[in-house]
Amino acid sequence: MGIFSRKNTTPETTAAGPDLAALTGDYTIDPAHTTIGFTARHAMVTNVKGGFHDFTGTLHLDGSDPARSTATLDVRMESIDTGNADRDGHLKSSDFFKTDEFPAMTFRSTRAEALGGDDYRITGDLSLLGVTKPISIDLEFNGIAKDPFGNERVGFEGRTEILRSEWGLTWNAALETGGVLVSDKIKLNFDISAIKNA
Repeated sequence: MGIFSRKNTTPETTAAGPDLAALTGDYTIDPAHTTIGFTARHAMVTNVKGGFHDFTGTLHLDGSDPARSTATLDVRMESIDTGNADRDGHLKSSDFFKTDEFPAMTFRSTRAEALGGDDYRITGDLSLLGVTKPISIDLEFNGIAKDPFGNERVGFEGRTEILRSEWGLTWNAALETGGVLVSDKIKLNFDISAIKNA
């Protein structure tokens, strides 16, 4: 079943997938090798990308029943980075994330689904600006490995789209040519590396 029976296939041989008992367990997200990013449309003509540098998270993987797997994520909103200090300052202000009042964004999973192959979907509650709403994130399993330091790692790529207005992020400016400065639709992207707890 996908992540829990992943096989490497070549024309000559088929290798056994990972042992279920070995894969099952609790993992800590490694911030040094994980990216939490977002993309917003700017002025209707281009994309602005950014991310967060300060976050913690956990995974629980259940090899016998993937539906019992869980995930948590806590993001420090002050760590937002779009590559432009003035824009980052605006995003931290009362027009957007109000980081003095709401320093964290959190995600707590409520459901996990195996979609077939290496594809999964995790649904949970995203809390931001004092508002909590459900989102679903589509995930692709990238594999498991033991690094040179003896850490057992798993990797996932994830993506979803949200409407920022649903969390009260409504600031905008009208354009003379029509449309608005910042899109309501935001794309969220995750490249996750997690280390199995000892």
